[in-house]
Amino acid sequence: MSNDNEKMETQSIRTLSAEMSNLSRPDGSAIVAQGNTVVQSAVYGPVEVRPNKELADKAYFDILYKPLMGLPGCPEKFWERVIRNTLEATLLANLHPRKSINIILQEMQNDGGLLACCINSACMALMDSGLAMKCLVAALNAIITTEGDVLLDPSLKQEEEAKACFIFAFESINCEVITSTTQGSYSETEFMKCLEICRSASMKVFDFYRECVRQRFSKEIDK
Repeated sequence: MSNDNEKMETQSIRTLSAEMSNLSRPDGSAIVAQGNTVVQSAVYGPVEVRPNKELADKAYFDILYKPLMGLPGCPEKFWERVIRNTLEATLLANLHPRKSINIILQEMQNDGGLLACCINSACMALMDSGLAMKCLVAALNAIITTEGDVLLDPSLKQEEEAKACFIFAFESINCEVITSTTQGSYSETEFMKCLEICRSASMKVFDFYRECVRQRFSKEIDK
C-alpha cells in the first residue's frame, strides 16, 4: 500500500497551453488553457488614471472580470478582489505613480479551476506587457472529495461534488503562499495536505511559464 507521500507524487495537473501576444491592442495579452478551462487576459498600462483613483506613490491597479454570459455578480466581484490582491503583490507599482494598470479577464470556457486559470492567465499577460515584477505567481486548486481523498486540479463536476475546495497562489522566489481561498468543511491536516500538493505542482506551472517565454522569443529571433 502506498503512503501519503507516494500518493502526493502521483498527483498531476491537467495539460497547460498558452499563447502570448495574441491580441494586438493591449500592452500585453495571453490566452491560457488548463485542461478545458480557458481564460483570455489583456493588460493596459501604465496609462493615465482618473483623478479620483490617482495614487501619489504607486500605480492604481484594477481588475475587470467578464463571465462567459451575463454581467458579473457578487462571486465575480470577490474573484476580482482576490486576483487584484494576488497580482498587486508581484508588481513594482511604485515605479508608475499617478498611473493606472488595468487587466481585463474574459472567461472563455469553464471546466474547473477557473479562478486559478484567471490568475495564471493574468500573470502571463503581465509578463507579456514587460511591466517590472518582483516575482511571478502560479495558482493551483485542489479538492477534498466526499470520500476524504485529495484531488489536484479537478474538473468542474468534481469541484461541484467536493466536500471542500482550495485555491493557493505561490510566488516564484521561495514558493511561499501569497493567496489562499477555501470553501467547505475540512480539517487542518486536509488543509496542509492540499497546500503541499499544490505547492509541489506550482513548479510545473513556473516551468511552463519559462517554456512559453523561451518559445516566444525564439520565434522572434527566427523572424
